[in-house]
Amino acid sequence: MHGAGNDFIVVDALKDNNTERLLALPDVVMRLCDRHFGIGADGLILILPSEIGDLKMRILNPDGSEAEMCGNGIRCFAKYAFEHGLVGKSSLRVETLAGVICPELRLQEGRVVSVSVDMGKPRLTRAEIPMTGPGEDRAVAFDLSAQGSTFKATAVSMGNPHCVIFTDDPEGIQLESIGPAIENHPFFPRKTNVEFVQVLAPDRLKMLVWERGAGRTMACGTGACAALVAAVLNGLAERTARVLLPGGELEINWRSDDRLIMTGPAEEVFTGSLKA
Repeated sequence: MHGAGNDFIVVDALKDNNTERLLALPDVVMRLCDRHFGIGADGLILILPSEIGDLKMRILNPDGSEAEMCGNGIRCFAKYAFEHGLVGKSSLRVETLAGVICPELRLQEGRVVSVSVDMGKPRLTRAEIPMTGPGEDRAVAFDLSAQGSTFKATAVSMGNPHCVIFTDDPEGIQLESIGPAIENHPFFPRKTNVEFVQVLAPDRLKMLVWERGAGRTMACGTGACAALVAAVLNGLAERTARVLLPGGELEINWRSDDRLIMTGPAEEVFTGSLKA
């Protein structure tokens, strides 16, 4: 499945605990997500039973590490769960490592045409992100040096860490070298996702992303939320905007109650079976 080009292997592991144990092994995740020798994906999603929600989502990165949350991934998760009969309602409660997330499905003739997700409130202090420095401080427009360049960066957590850098020319960024350098920067003890964002208008942002544990991807839902929050904190954008990504567009609304609502597509591309 994919959400705005951010693609995932989605596995129903509700009935067999062995499926979760096997597919969560780092070497198995890396093999399946390899685009040359495996299926190929930006991550592997496991659909699991939950005691506090309708279902539980685990998201494994292509390097075998586990992410707290994934905005594009949870839209795919919700569409799969509804269209494959795992749930029979259009409002879901999904347990994740970032807490319970609540997707809302927009239906047309019984099919999911888009998904809106309450992504929760952004975490803005260094302790919450997490990031080095005084824990209670916000990290807005701070200097960050990497690969011989110094950037003005803003850090935000959406349950996972993000480092947002504004630029007039995202395509001019050498993402394959700058991305990993910032991902692994000493400022970020748990590493970080990296977004390069161009403000086209107060309600329109353009973004390239380097995802922690995945590298360059076509889209990142939590990253789009972090980009809007960072743009508002820097006085560059309104609280509702469309974020343009290589794989498509996401609509982000930072509501007055401080919660972020993300709306975007999810598509099922193909299905198959895995042999142990």
